[in-house]
Amino acid sequence: MFEFKGGRNKLYYWLTLLSGFVESLFFTGIVFGWASLVFVLKVDGYFAGFCSNTTREEDNALYIDCISQDEHFPRVMSVASIANTIIRLPIGYVFDRCGTTATRLIAVSLFTTGTLFMSLSDAETSLLLYPALSCLITAGTILHITNAQVGNLFDSYRSTIITIYNGAYDSSAAVFLIIKLLHERGVSLQSCFLFLTSCSIIHLLRTFFLMPRGHIPYPLPETFTYGVSCPIRRRGRGEETDKKVDVKNRRADAETSALNVLNKPLYEPKQGEEASFQSCVLSWLFLWHLMWVVIILFCQFIFLSNVNSMLTRLANNDQTLVSQYTNAFAFTQLCSVLLAPMNGLIMDRHKHRPLAPGETKREADLHSSSLALFLTSLQCFLFCVCFTCPVLRLQYLTFVLQVVNSSFFYGGHQAFVSFAFPMSHFGKLTGMVMSLSALVLLLQFPILHLIQHQLQGDPLYVNVGVTLVSLLTFIHPLHVNLYCRKLAKQRKTEQEVNE
Repeated sequence: MFEFKGGRNKLYYWLTLLSGFVESLFFTGIVFGWASLVFVLKVDGYFAGFCSNTTREEDNALYIDCISQDEHFPRVMSVASIANTIIRLPIGYVFDRCGTTATRLIAVSLFTTGTLFMSLSDAETSLLLYPALSCLITAGTILHITNAQVGNLFDSYRSTIITIYNGAYDSSAAVFLIIKLLHERGVSLQSCFLFLTSCSIIHLLRTFFLMPRGHIPYPLPETFTYGVSCPIRRRGRGEETDKKVDVKNRRADAETSALNVLNKPLYEPKQGEEASFQSCVLSWLFLWHLMWVVIILFCQFIFLSNVNSMLTRLANNDQTLVSQYTNAFAFTQLCSVLLAPMNGLIMDRHKHRPLAPGETKREADLHSSSLALFLTSLQCFLFCVCFTCPVLRLQYLTFVLQVVNSSFFYGGHQAFVSFAFPMSHFGKLTGMVMSLSALVLLLQFPILHLIQHQLQGDPLYVNVGVTLVSLLTFIHPLHVNLYCRKLAKQRKTEQEVNE
C-alpha cells in the first residue's frame, strides 16, 4: 500500500511507524478521557472537602451541596488545556532549533512527573491534579508533535499517516476508561498510574533508537539514515548529512512555498528565498487558519470540561446512568483511530493524478485541503447543535460527532500547516497557533463561573452562543478555495502570455 523512499531503510521506517502508532494510541492523548477519570475521582472523594451540608428552602430538609466540588473538575481540565496551549510556542521553537531528541526528552520528563503526581495524590491532596493533568496533556502533545514528522517517510500517503496518528491520539482517551473499569474491579488509581510511570522507559527507548536526533526532512532524500542501524564511524557524518539535507530541503521548500504563502503580506520574500517566520504569521492564510483552530478548540474544550456535569444534570443525578453514558463516550472515542484516516485520504486524493501544467504540489495540496476543512467546520457546527439540545439520548449522537470532528480537526490542522508553509517553521507555527489559542481558552473560566452561579448549572444560553460562533469556521475553507482559484487564474494567465 505505502511506497517508501530509501529502500535500505524500509525496516527502520516500518519500526518507526508502528512504534509511533502504539505510542500515540496508548500515551499521547489520554487526558481526553477526562470524563472517565472524573467518575473515578469522585468515587475516591477528590475535592469532597468542598461539599457542605445545606438546608433546602422548600421543605427545610438537609442535603449535601457539592457544587464547589463539581466546579473543580472542569477547572482542572481548563487549566491543563491552557497550560498546554501556552507552552506550545516555546516547545515548537525547541523542536525546530534543537531537534527531535531534545524535544522528546522534555516530553518524557513531563509524562513521568505527571503520572507520579497522580500516583501520589489522594482525597487529601486533590490539588495535585492541577499540575498532574497539565504535565500529562503537555507531554502527550509534545510526543504527538514529534511523531507527526513520521509521515515524511512516505510519499503519496503523507497526510494519511498524519491523520492516522491523530486518530490514535484521540483514541488514547480510552486509557482512562480502562483505568475506570479496573477501578471498579478493585485496582487502585495509584497502581494504575505507577504502571504508566514505568512505561516512560518505552518512550526513552524509542527516542534514542527509532527517532532521529534532528528531523525527518521532506521531501525525503534516498541517503537519509537515522538510528542504531548507522555504523558507529559514520554517526558524525550522518549528522552532517542531516544538516545538509535540512538546508537542501529548505531550498526546495522555498521554490514551492516562498511566492505562494501569502496573499497580501506585509513582507514578501524574493524568489528563491525561503518565506520567513514573520511573513508566514502575517499571511491571511495563517490568520484565517488560526481563527479556525481557535474556535474549534474552544468548542471541543467547553464540551470536554462540562461533559460530566452535563450528563449528571440530564440524568437527574442518577450515577448509574451517568456511568453508562460516560462509558459510551469513552468507547466512541476508540473509533477515532478508524475515522481519522478518512480526512487524510481526502487530502491525499490528488496524489495519484498528474499535476496540471505549471501547478505546484503545494497548490494541489491546498486545493484538496479545502474540502477537508469544510467538512471539519460542518462537523463542528453539528456537534455544537447536538450538545446544545438538553436531551439525554441525543448525547449519543453528540459523542459520535465530537469524535469525528476531533479526528478530522487535529490531523487536518497539522497536515495543512505542513504543506501550506515551509517545514522549517512547522514547530513554531503549530506552537504559535496553540499558544494564541490559550488567550481564547482563558474565557473558559468566566464561562464556567457563569454556568455554575448565574445560570444555576444550565449551560443552554452559553451553548447557543458557542454554536453561533462555530459558524465562523466556514470562512477558512472558503478563503482557501478562493485563494486556490486565484493561483489557478494567475497560472493560466502566465501560460497565455508565454504562448
